[in-house]
Amino acid sequence: MELHSIACGNFKLDGGAMFGVVPKLLWGKTNPADANNRIEMCSRSLLIEDGNRLILIDTGMGNKQSEKFFSYYDRWGDENLEQSLRQKGFSRDDITDVFLTHLHFDHCGDAVIRKKNGVLEPAFKNAVFWSHENHWQWATRPNPREKASFLSENILPIEESGQLQLLKGEGFLLENTPLDFDIILVNGHTEKQMLPLLKHQGKTLVFAADLIPTVGHLPIPYVMGYDTRPLMTMKEKSHFLNLAYEKDFLLFLEHDPYNELISLKQTEKGVRVGQKHILSNFF
Repeated sequence: MELHSIACGNFKLDGGAMFGVVPKLLWGKTNPADANNRIEMCSRSLLIEDGNRLILIDTGMGNKQSEKFFSYYDRWGDENLEQSLRQKGFSRDDITDVFLTHLHFDHCGDAVIRKKNGVLEPAFKNAVFWSHENHWQWATRPNPREKASFLSENILPIEESGQLQLLKGEGFLLENTPLDFDIILVNGHTEKQMLPLLKHQGKTLVFAADLIPTVGHLPIPYVMGYDTRPLMTMKEKSHFLNLAYEKDFLLFLEHDPYNELISLKQTEKGVRVGQKHILSNFF
């Protein structure tokens, strides 16, 4: 097995929305804001090369939305998924599986492309797309709070193509999945967000997705305003971080532009960053 970090692009989000009720004076120490109160974010996918399978975890937001849509997110830099795959020696057609932690647009937008004639189609024609059955139902019948994050053009073409496979299960850990890695289920951010947990070279790595989007979100009360069940997120984070510290997990951060892979340590304030790593240098 080989692991590759895939840069899908950078953007900005309102810092207050990213940290909920936590005062800016506190979150600004780790995630400084610009003049418009927006903090720097990234979309970072994980590519797993395992035998004949090439599994991509999340896709970033893509580029098919309108100029007005992207103006809200102040994209910066020139990285994108296709370029990053090419730098690793791959193309979209090589991908065998696309695993979607959840279906918010910044995690699945580049799973579907818009052709010049306006037709929407899956961006990975040879891939199986994996989502959770309960989350798929949640996303395709969106609640008012999340409706702006679940865009039908990112979701429905996957089902219409016949390439969709839905995972089932409850509880905290799904074991022995068809993808050769286990899955942690969390429900505070959105219903049945899936965090891949994989073992590699004697280490356990967890793709932290939106449970812990940046290093600044490690403190338990630092919960996004986007979360549908913030009290549940706090409980899930506490359980997960204590387990991660105890088991010496590595966390792969999807949204932190400056911290890719971290270990954890216990402090008097709780679990915090231990060491910071680059995936390609660590393994």
